[in-house]
Amino acid sequence: MGWYFFDGLIVPLLLFKPTRKWAFIISIGFHLFNSIVFQIGIFPYLALAFYLFFFPPKTIRNIFLKSRTFYDGAEVKLPNFQNIYITLFSIYFVFQIVLPLRHHFFKGDVLWTEEGHRLSWRMMLRAKYGSVTYTVKDKATGTKTVVLLDDYLTKKQQRSASTKPDVIWQFSQYLKAEFKRNGQDVSVYVDCRISVNGKPLKTLVNPEVDIASVPWTPLHHSEWILPSKK
Repeated sequence: MGWYFFDGLIVPLLLFKPTRKWAFIISIGFHLFNSIVFQIGIFPYLALAFYLFFFPPKTIRNIFLKSRTFYDGAEVKLPNFQNIYITLFSIYFVFQIVLPLRHHFFKGDVLWTEEGHRLSWRMMLRAKYGSVTYTVKDKATGTKTVVLLDDYLTKKQQRSASTKPDVIWQFSQYLKAEFKRNGQDVSVYVDCRISVNGKPLKTLVNPEVDIASVPWTPLHHSEWILPSKK
């Protein structure tokens, strides 16, 4: 319940000058706690960086730019090529809006397929676990070999290689390259069953498809990822 109060009140408290400093101190504790306990990467530190916008420019200059010369508006000369900068920053801004929303253009549930999940604004929305078997088949002899993941991956990597389609594809490519170095041309088949947010285990990828032979398609749905049955 305390997190709801924090999310609902922190912006008004930061906008109100008498409470701004204390709100900032509380925010530091909140985001550092999230970083240590939940280990959610760079997000807490990005959030703290945005707090600079709640402080007056003069305050920021006195803290970080005290030795720099300050110019007023009459002294600043805009470069002749400012339109180029405006165009480039506009393109960058649009890209930063479209990229996190691209998962809406993929077929299927992003919680299941993970397509468009990376670099999006989706955070801490799903918990996954599952089991996976990688089978390598020699195209010349038909011999099948079940891959021991401990021989190739750490425990953390194994969790990703058993629940995330893009990592499954990458590891399949790696296996194909490793066997090729030993003179074998192989196919890689993956039998993977996962649970999303506590739901029953379901098959994630088509076990009949040679994952090592299919191209990665970052801009549209990969058909070897099976649909999530409701």
